[in-house]
Amino acid sequence: MLLLLILLGVVSGGRTQLLKGLPATSTVEENAAAGVSVYTFNVTASEGVAILPTIVNSNPLTEAFDIESKGNLEFRVVTTGNPVLDYETMPKSFDLQIFVEDMIGRTDLSVLTVQITDKNERPVFRGNMAIQTVTIYVLEGTPPERIYQVDAADPENAELEYSLLPASVPFFILESGAIFSTKTFDYEKDPHSYFLNITVTDPYGLNSTKTVNINIINTNDERPYFTTKQSIYRIPEEQSPGTIVANVTAKDPDDEDSPSRLFYSIQSSDRYFFINPSTGVLQVTGRLDRDALPLRLHPNISVIVRVEDSPSGGHASEMEITFIINDINDNPPECNPSTFRKEINENMTAGTFLLDLRNYCKDIDVDPSNNRFNFTGLSGFGSNNFALESTVSGRLVMTERIDLENPANLGVEVYSLTVRVQDIASPNYPSKYSFYTSFDIFLCYIIYIYIRIKPVNEFFPVFSNLSYEFNVPEIIKVGSSIGKVNASDKDWPPSAITYSIVAGGGTKDYTNIFWISPTKGDVKILARLDYETTQKHILTVQASDQEKTATASVTVNVLEVNDEEPVCSPSFYSFQIPVSLAVGTNINGFRIECQDRDSDPRSFRYFINEGNVNNHFTFSPSAGSNTSRLILASRFDYESGLDTNWIYRLRVYITDDNLLSARDKTAHLIKTGTVTLRIRVIPNPTTVIATTPGFTVVTKRENLYSESAWYVPFVITLGSLLLLGLLGYLGFLLATWFRTCCPPAAKADSTSPMNTSEKKKPKKEVVVTMTKLNTVFDGEARDPVTGKMYEFNTQSGARRWKKSNEPLQLAPATQVTSSITDRAEVPSKKEPSEKRKEPTAETKPAAKSLAVESETPGQDGLRVQKQKEEPDDRGLPSRAPQGRY
Repeated sequence: MLLLLILLGVVSGGRTQLLKGLPATSTVEENAAAGVSVYTFNVTASEGVAILPTIVNSNPLTEAFDIESKGNLEFRVVTTGNPVLDYETMPKSFDLQIFVEDMIGRTDLSVLTVQITDKNERPVFRGNMAIQTVTIYVLEGTPPERIYQVDAADPENAELEYSLLPASVPFFILESGAIFSTKTFDYEKDPHSYFLNITVTDPYGLNSTKTVNINIINTNDERPYFTTKQSIYRIPEEQSPGTIVANVTAKDPDDEDSPSRLFYSIQSSDRYFFINPSTGVLQVTGRLDRDALPLRLHPNISVIVRVEDSPSGGHASEMEITFIINDINDNPPECNPSTFRKEINENMTAGTFLLDLRNYCKDIDVDPSNNRFNFTGLSGFGSNNFALESTVSGRLVMTERIDLENPANLGVEVYSLTVRVQDIASPNYPSKYSFYTSFDIFLCYIIYIYIRIKPVNEFFPVFSNLSYEFNVPEIIKVGSSIGKVNASDKDWPPSAITYSIVAGGGTKDYTNIFWISPTKGDVKILARLDYETTQKHILTVQASDQEKTATASVTVNVLEVNDEEPVCSPSFYSFQIPVSLAVGTNINGFRIECQDRDSDPRSFRYFINEGNVNNHFTFSPSAGSNTSRLILASRFDYESGLDTNWIYRLRVYITDDNLLSARDKTAHLIKTGTVTLRIRVIPNPTTVIATTPGFTVVTKRENLYSESAWYVPFVITLGSLLLLGLLGYLGFLLATWFRTCCPPAAKADSTSPMNTSEKKKPKKEVVVTMTKLNTVFDGEARDPVTGKMYEFNTQSGARRWKKSNEPLQLAPATQVTSSITDRAEVPSKKEPSEKRKEPTAETKPAAKSLAVESETPGQDGLRVQKQKEEPDDRGLPSRAPQGRY
């Protein structure tokens, strides 16, 4: 209301520059005490100030600042200390709107921006050490072990260092805060207690110290005995919880020179009493009602008290104690329910009957002199609007009409009334339950009545802003809050505002990627934002008070962040290189090309992270380009034993941080792509003979569809069935038409036979192209695994095991190329099997050449496998041997 009046004053009186020094920006250190000056300004009002400078609003809302007068129209903004400013948990800045009005009606409204600065704070202890001195008990004879874990934290989340004093104690503390003992304690020889000063220090030297008290506990082997002789006690019923009814004491012979450290417990299952484990004091815990079962029939309660000299596994003694419960007069009137809620319209007339209380109250005492009660003491807020017809009837009626718009009612919606239900007879016990109240010597039962006046909804909700704008980085986590909208309703009492998104916020994958809290107005994201796809989202937010609605526009600006990884091609590659490859050579002409949706091509940096043994490989250029070549950086040396790996598996990392400085790399998000390379080194031949390499290449093509295209035969079959059904139906209609229009002249002698075509199996085409090159093995070496000798071709790398007493091949290679094309067809039932197509004479030599099998060592050796014989109804074999090169 005050803000509304000020805004009306600004509009009606006009704004004048009265606040000298504003708008402005100031800073204040976190944890500043109350009264710390934040900023000083003057008011230029020669006629005087009607309304002193006042903080009428702040963004975000806070009460941490106030304005004080320094005299002579000079004012200062100070801290209130409530709440205490905290850089780590509170907003980093506040915009304070300051309003002033002079005596002639001129007004001014300006903004002071207060920025909170960080201050290094001392580390703080957490847990028990934060509120008290921790006491730790260690049994004598306990071996060295961890005895306590110190928990501390730094407000700035810095790494902490723990230390312990005095250094002479038999304890030490680890960097994690764990306290360990260094010896086995002897109660008779060592001190009985130690005081350790635990200090935790942050990287800037600020520290905090707490004390840990360590007590050494003696062990014993004697059975304790009871010193209390009384075993029967008489107590009245309805004792308050916590009332002491007995004190059991015992002694331990091992502690004759000092107070015994004993532990008391109740062995029998008991719900009425509790014994203090340390003192042996017996107290009431449950209600002792002599008038209810089981105490109505059995007023005696027996408990077995056990005393032990150790919490577990020690010596113990037991004693039986009996309590006799005495009866008292303790039955006041009771009402069920004790709380009533009524709702009436604000226009109800005076004299309207509301509630008859006597229908809900009773007194369970059997004696008529004890079960009479009256209704008195109608009181509470707004009780002048209601009355009881009489103390006996308990009928509640209205005395006047209630209007919520009347200023006299102060906009009150609910009236809270209380009525006392009082027993006429004098009870013997003043209090039975927590909801009874003592008036002189009488018990009084309180009835609570809540009467709600139903209001009328008259006003529409109004947003604090007509539009909102939020700037959100694209890497913000799903479920994070990105902003808040706020609306209010002038109805009294204020209506509950419900928020919803009625338009905007959709993408091609999601109907809406934003969600708004229906009650708080917090806007959150439901899916990951992507600057590269959408830079701005415009939402329409609706506020509703269940009857009336209002809308506001919310603009979400997506801020670009480096969140895309470099993608390189190829991502995996495998090749072979000779061992004698020259340094500086671009290996096999290999290069990688990288792309990044949100990075400049010059931002890429290449380095081999794994597998580059002896640093034989490198990339050029190593940075500043989206393409890079693989270079041999140093020669291989297998003879001296420096190199032992013949296969290198390189894992290449590509980062997009080349254009960033060392300082920016710590603050910016860096993404990394990977490429995997497999390089096999081929050894040099022991004997070099200039020959022509030869090998056999077999290429096979079949008209087969891919197994993943399962839908192709399904669609073809379904279409064929539908077409056949349609043709059959048309034929049926045509035959019917012929029988109708052209009836047969005479019965046909016989039905002409129909020729049904045999379904033939689909033809299978096999095209085999064979290129045979005589391979000449002009080098030999020893296999390091088996120790056997093998031959290899220095140009192609082909290998085979060397046969005994067989010299190296010196004859030049010959080249034979043959082409085989055959079409195999499954014969029908009418065709004899003899008519199947036989292989031609031209194909037989080529088939025989495939029968030779050559076995070579290593993964890349060439192997030609023998063709298997196929059944007569198959043409060429379904699989042809394929050479690898």
